[in-house]
Amino acid sequence: MRAVARYGVAAAIAPLIAGTLAVSPAGGAAAQDAESRGTAIAARRAAAEGIDFGDCHPAERLPAAVRCGTVDVPLDYAEPDGRRIALTVSRVPATGEPERYQGAFVYNPGGPGASSMYFPLAGTLPEWKRIARAYDLVGYAPRGVARSAPLSCQDPKEYLKAPTQSPVHPSPAEKRERRAAAKAYADGCARTMGPALRHYTSLNNARDLDVLRAALGQPRLTFMGASYGTYFGALYATLFPSHVRRMVFDSAVDPAREKIWYRSNLAQSLAFESRWADFRAWAARHDKTFGLGTTPEAVAESYERARARLAVTPAGGVVGPGQLQSAFLGTAYYDDYWQPRARALSEYLRGDEEPLIAQAAPRPGGAKDAENSNAVYTAVECNDAPWPTDWEVWDRDNTELARQAPFETWDNVWANLPCAYWSAPRQRPLEVRTKRGALPPVLILAAERDAATPYAGARELARRLKGAVLITEEDAGTHGIGGGPNGCVNAHLENYLLRGQTPVRRAACAPHPEPDPVSLDRSAARPKPPHNV
Repeated sequence: MRAVARYGVAAAIAPLIAGTLAVSPAGGAAAQDAESRGTAIAARRAAAEGIDFGDCHPAERLPAAVRCGTVDVPLDYAEPDGRRIALTVSRVPATGEPERYQGAFVYNPGGPGASSMYFPLAGTLPEWKRIARAYDLVGYAPRGVARSAPLSCQDPKEYLKAPTQSPVHPSPAEKRERRAAAKAYADGCARTMGPALRHYTSLNNARDLDVLRAALGQPRLTFMGASYGTYFGALYATLFPSHVRRMVFDSAVDPAREKIWYRSNLAQSLAFESRWADFRAWAARHDKTFGLGTTPEAVAESYERARARLAVTPAGGVVGPGQLQSAFLGTAYYDDYWQPRARALSEYLRGDEEPLIAQAAPRPGGAKDAENSNAVYTAVECNDAPWPTDWEVWDRDNTELARQAPFETWDNVWANLPCAYWSAPRQRPLEVRTKRGALPPVLILAAERDAATPYAGARELARRLKGAVLITEEDAGTHGIGGGPNGCVNAHLENYLLRGQTPVRRAACAPHPEPDPVSLDRSAARPKPPHNV
């Protein structure tokens, strides 16, 4: 069934919906003009066709209240009448009075490689109910993700192979093995995807977002991006400032072109060390509950004892040091991981490995999704910008960094090293910047001790998007704070989305309470953090 009027826009007004486009500098002049024209053509076509929302595919595992559809976008915006790919879209209509309806609200959770198909369910949560009354909540799977022209670079069973090692200071032999694996992964991406691989980029994610806006019948876009979603959201604001109604950037990537993406990952590894220290300090304060040590250093020793034991005898045969590291990386992303991870470590050291297995073991049923997410992550980041191709540069920079930030440095290297061997063309990142008055006020949310997207990135984004307002959760480090446990942050988010109100320039919120050391595990349903943002 064709969508209701607000999503299926008549062809007669399609040009108004599509609007005008700015030119991207990420290529030659001819390519820029061709991609600009292609985006305008695709947006006009999408505005005319709308989205036919109906039952969701069983693979989405969504309740009947959520309706799903697709929007076609060009694989290559320079050839808008060439191959098209279908992006899956989900929606729950606004629940409030028609006179208070404010349109579609689109959300992206980051990655690259994450889907927001689940997002319309947020309207059932107390923090989102008032927003859900005013807006249709819209999620989607970006290009390459899930059923949106999915990418794959490796057999999913091989991707989740376990147990694995995770040396803090890898030996030359271990480095050679990892380099070979990275090259094989890059080759697998090229072999599996062929010429299409080059079109999975952040700039195309921004263009896709404009086509989705048009298909939803929105003259201007209301959007919230978290983590990596802030980066292509910033690209969107730069390319299409006149198409922006309201935009929220939650946990912002530093958009400086020289940071995309190699130096961004170096900064992230350094920040993870500080956040890992925050977790250890909290566990030490609750030594009576966990028995991991009364100082952060003692907690680190407990963790290293577990790592050494797992290197010899993996828990359940599948949880080795690599799986332990992956599980505890979650503590640097979200403090609601602190209690369950500390409890699992404590019980493992006391002889009960079951809680650790439950939290750290790979889930074979999720192998396909995990490999797909990693493939998209790799393709987008490798395509987006130049990377060092000389191993000596990686080795020098990260050997030095690991001396002060050993917790995640080398695992971050292995996640990104395929980019050293990438065969697809690299782009020159777009200079993110808007002139004063070109963009409506936008809202930036950031936690002061966020490690996945360090706070300096939020300040840099606020500087580049003229008129942006920065809301800071002080002395806190959870990654992604909008709609979370901080009432002050949520009040600013609601005032902006519902009434268009912001502080004059910036505002600060006190931190949300630290986790209760004896609380129930609330993190079981949270997806595993992406490798980067």
